[in-house]
Amino acid sequence: MRVSTRGDYASRALLSLALRASEGGGDDVPTSVRDIAERTGLPQPYLEQILLALKGAGLVRSKRGVGGGYVLARPPSDITLGAIVSAVDGPITLGDFGEPHADGACDHEGQCVLLDVWAEVGRHMRHYLDSFTLADMVERARGPRREVLQAFT
Repeated sequence: MRVSTRGDYASRALLSLALRASEGGGDDVPTSVRDIAERTGLPQPYLEQILLALKGAGLVRSKRGVGGGYVLARPPSDITLGAIVSAVDGPITLGDFGEPHADGACDHEGQCVLLDVWAEVGRHMRHYLDSFTLADMVERARGPRREVLQAFT
């Protein structure tokens, strides 16, 4: 699996909002798209599209007008990397292989076994991405780095 540019940018944008809130910017103080783009180094036009998708998924709220911008719609501890990536890229899967056939009715040798394995790997990827919240990312940004693969030891 590869996290797309959209998934990476969406994660960076929401982490920026979470970091700002933890710095005392306040949970309900909107951050403009321009400020998010400057803080993250992301291209503003693309970021605007991504934030609209995140808003549609209920991960951010927006305020229009002077002093407007975006805020997290939920606490950082309730927003997972899996939810962010899914919001902009669709369901997290290993590939577009389909589901295993019922009752082992496979069209080709080994097809059902591999379809089952790909589905299982996809479930593990979703579970792993869902194990990281924005609050975890804020903690990592603020403190000593922990080994990413620590969860597997």
